[in-house]
Amino acid sequence: MLTTANSRPVLSTQTQIHPRLAERVQRHLSTPYRRPLAAHSQAAFEYTQRWLDGRNNRLILDAGCGVGVSTRYLAEQFPQALVIGVDKSAARLAKRYGALPDNALLVRADLNDFWRLAVAADWRLWRHYLFYPNPWPKPEHLQRRWHGSPLLPFILALGGRLELRSNWRLYVEEFVAALALAGLT
Repeated sequence: MLTTANSRPVLSTQTQIHPRLAERVQRHLSTPYRRPLAAHSQAAFEYTQRWLDGRNNRLILDAGCGVGVSTRYLAEQFPQALVIGVDKSAARLAKRYGALPDNALLVRADLNDFWRLAVAADWRLWRHYLFYPNPWPKPEHLQRRWHGSPLLPFILALGGRLELRSNWRLYVEEFVAALALAGLT
């Protein structure tokens, strides 16, 4: 069972939706993202593709899965689906909390690359989870938040039911505003 944590409140001088959110979202929706792919992320994606090969199950992505507890939980909740947990930290992924179910895979990759590779491979997600992403609470860090980054179009292109959880209400409000700017609400 997935439990809630006693996380610290997010402290920020930003008290309302960032005034440049619309500008950033529109730019990212209309401009191609050209950052080179990291070799380790490419290799991780290729490994993931081989794991998926020949399976036609519904696909769930647990983006930024941390130690993989949420990935395990999702795999148990949806045994008919394939659940892929992606995190950039080898240290987090190395923590073992029991065996993974057969329908789950943990992958070390940079989501900046993994999402783009998944779109290029024409993945269509059934469900997409963003559980407690780094909120980057300083106003000058808007571009580091997923909804303020060049990755937003890729996140949206993967389709499926997108679920975001955050302990910073403003992060969620901004994400919803970004979805509206993309024509999805």
